[in-house]
Amino acid sequence: MIPRYSRPEMSAIWSAENRYAIWLEIETLAMEAMAEFGTIPKSAAEAYRAKAKFDVARIDEIEREVKHDVIAFLTNVAEHVGPEARFAHQGMTSSDVLDTCLAVQLKQAAVLLKQGCMRVCDALEKRAKEFKYTPCIGRSHGIHAEPTTFGLKLAGHFQEFCRAVDHLQSAQYYISTCMISGAVGTYAQIDPRVEDYVAKKLGLEPEPISTQVIPRDRHAYFFAMLGIVASSVERLATEIRHLQRTEVLEGEEFFEPGQKGSSAMPHKRNPVLSENLCGLARLVRSAVTPALENVALWHERDISHSSVERGIGPDATIHLDFALHRLAGVMEKLVVYPENMARNLALLGGLHNSQRVMLALTQAGVSREDAYLQVQKCAMAVWRSPPPRAATALLDKLRADPAITTKLAPETLAACFDEAHHFARVDEIFTRVFGGIG
Repeated sequence: MIPRYSRPEMSAIWSAENRYAIWLEIETLAMEAMAEFGTIPKSAAEAYRAKAKFDVARIDEIEREVKHDVIAFLTNVAEHVGPEARFAHQGMTSSDVLDTCLAVQLKQAAVLLKQGCMRVCDALEKRAKEFKYTPCIGRSHGIHAEPTTFGLKLAGHFQEFCRAVDHLQSAQYYISTCMISGAVGTYAQIDPRVEDYVAKKLGLEPEPISTQVIPRDRHAYFFAMLGIVASSVERLATEIRHLQRTEVLEGEEFFEPGQKGSSAMPHKRNPVLSENLCGLARLVRSAVTPALENVALWHERDISHSSVERGIGPDATIHLDFALHRLAGVMEKLVVYPENMARNLALLGGLHNSQRVMLALTQAGVSREDAYLQVQKCAMAVWRSPPPRAATALLDKLRADPAITTKLAPETLAACFDEAHHFARVDEIFTRVFGGIG
């Protein structure tokens, strides 16, 4: 993983030092359990706890010869422990160590990812309440639809990232499983109570039934949840990119003092952070399909999943962790332009009130089909008129159409253009989203 998109806290989880430290703790705990149950001498477990340590460079050196990472690790530790090391790893297989370690690392990663999501939630809640009543045009298909508020926009994303926290919590739950069951998972050479002991000490749950590996549907679920969270990141980043377009400019990323937007054009202020987030989301999602394909291993185990997980484990979690904190920073400092929102809202001369007029006609006895056609005729005349359009352009067209005025009184028609109508439920929605009006 390149440092450019890495935070030290997440990168440390995937360091060789952390991995071997977890391996050592698994082996030591297993020995302590075996000693407690009378399988090995207590003195051996005590010696292992007191003397065991490792050296990454030495492990690499041994692995170049033996071509097996767990054996290289155990050999190096034995060099420090002495004769008592012969009792280590008894009845265990490499996957007992590797899979349990990966579960610990993914659990550690999930904790950091949840923290990142909660930071995004905090930023969105604060900004949503700041712009709770700030009117802006809502768009469908990228085209003006009806008014909303910028606060409602952000409240929707807030709710999505609350679900993201739940997704990561469930991912953590399903991955937090321990396996110390020996070759092909039968416990033939090791007491199942050892697994229970190690699991409890590591804050994991024993895998109810393993083969020689933990079933990979757990890992597939974990990475699928990461993919969903990454897509939520991209959805919000895409919204910011659209809002920063020159023709829209309702919001933009904060432009730091001394920052430069283009090597060629001094005027440029580009949504580079949001574009970066969209790219990072693609990388996180790229881990999902390989994780799904890892589920179908041969018989009791093969290692076709191993090389995949050595890549996607660090890459997906580091990328998503970085993306979440970058997104939080973007939202915390997002520059918002209410005046441009008001300008854009008025751009089409009141066309966003067309549905209200149509509904008023149906209430006056006109069929929905006829009401639609009557309003559409006036609306399309305004749509085709060149800008700038008067703020009352649609209302003026409707007032000049006898098919409308014979059905709607002047005050009824004018009431259809009361902007406050569109925001009557804002408090109610905010109460549903945030649990109270704020």
